[in-house]
Amino acid sequence: MPRGRPKTKPDDVLIKSAELIGWALGGLEREIVTTRERLSSLTAQAAKLRKRIGTKGTRTGVATAAAGSEAKKTGRKRRRRRMSPEARKRISEMMKKRWAERRKGK
Repeated sequence: MPRGRPKTKPDDVLIKSAELIGWALGGLEREIVTTRERLSSLTAQAAKLRKRIGTKGTRTGVATAAAGSEAKKTGRKRRRRRMSPEARKRISEMMKKRWAERRKGK
């Protein structure tokens, strides 16, 4: 009897790899099922909490990163502060003064 590992046929390797792929798929499918169950329970909990605080929408007053990115996609303009004419004049004068001093320094 020869020593060492028995020689494998290419067909045996394919069967074993197909078995391995089948096990991997089975594991993935179980993960998908458990993830869906977890998602549905979390969705139900979120609905209970929304009902408790009295909101219907999916978003509450809490700003999230996703909500911020959605606001940019919808095309809403960002609010900007308005500067009074007096403030603009003061800044303009200060900048002119700074630039004049900088030109003298050269």
